[in-house]
Amino acid sequence: MTEAPSAPGATSRGRERPAGETPCYGALDLGTNNCRLLIATPQGSGGFRVIEAYSRIVRLGEGLGQSGRLSEAAMERAMAALKVSAEKLRRRRVLRLRAIATQACRMAENGPEFIDRVFDETGLRLQIIAPQEEARLSVAGCLNLIDRAADAALVVDVGGGSTELSWVDLRGAAPTGMPPLKAWLSVPIGVVTLAERFPEGEAATEAWFRAMVDTMKAEIAAFRRADGLREIFDADRAHLIGTSGAITSLAGLHLDLPRYERSRVDGIWMTRDECDTAAGRLLAITAKERAEQPCIGPDRADLVLAGAAILQAVQELWPCSRVRVADRGLREGILLSLMSDRGGRRRRRRGGGSRSVAVQ
Repeated sequence: MTEAPSAPGATSRGRERPAGETPCYGALDLGTNNCRLLIATPQGSGGFRVIEAYSRIVRLGEGLGQSGRLSEAAMERAMAALKVSAEKLRRRRVLRLRAIATQACRMAENGPEFIDRVFDETGLRLQIIAPQEEARLSVAGCLNLIDRAADAALVVDVGGGSTELSWVDLRGAAPTGMPPLKAWLSVPIGVVTLAERFPEGEAATEAWFRAMVDTMKAEIAAFRRADGLREIFDADRAHLIGTSGAITSLAGLHLDLPRYERSRVDGIWMTRDECDTAAGRLLAITAKERAEQPCIGPDRADLVLAGAAILQAVQELWPCSRVRVADRGLREGILLSLMSDRGGRRRRRRGGGSRSVAVQ
């Protein structure tokens, strides 16, 4: 954490939080495809209540695979969303914030330069996190969705530029808290990079979809560090947790929702056959018809099948009869981490240290 009382969302010394006002915490995630913000207050034992959520598709990684750089247009889209986020943080008088950037900024030659520009123009200090940290936070954000009666779980976080896979060993694990992370893998393929590698053309075909599945499988198949859990998966004593916009869109299609409802999607179980059926429905319609689907829309119409291909690749290599859909992940993991640390920070400040808040 860095001490920065004047940063967006921080309560400065000249603008103290009124006595008795519940503190707000913020989590900002700038990914390859989306810019997402959550602002929440602590609630109950280890939980929180969301008071504001903001999400914009910015496609920061558009064209990155070909050029190696963030384009000016992509940076402008991201900057516009970040300025909105900064204003929301100021208005909510956020006490502590963690703002992260992931695969696009990790990959881009001008990623660090863009991070500096974000700070200059918005006051937001973004931290480019490592893939292992991204995987850990995704698991932390999905803890409540893990079926503790299973022997293992595989959390699949499908991003725009990368996919993080985290194998969790539940044998002998405590009924609450973070279970042991047996292995993790970051694959530098996400829905944006896969869709750009395999342009759809006139119409989606089985052969085109299969090529995406096989490309993702090739990246995962060589990874052997999770082989100690292979027997559990083969015996169907494990389950998947899928967290991404593409997977929640598949779930919304499966439920035939007239509009997307997080409360109905987050936490639902889908069978392997139901996932395959939803992907088949998408393959059978045009891109225009996909854009008209209420749980997909024009911003995801050209990406949702790439997400379905990534999920299918994982299911073929690590078979599970059940998938739990998560409309949560990185941001929730960040918030839980910030809130769990708040007691320790209060104790450290009693010795007469700085009263300025920590913003990261």
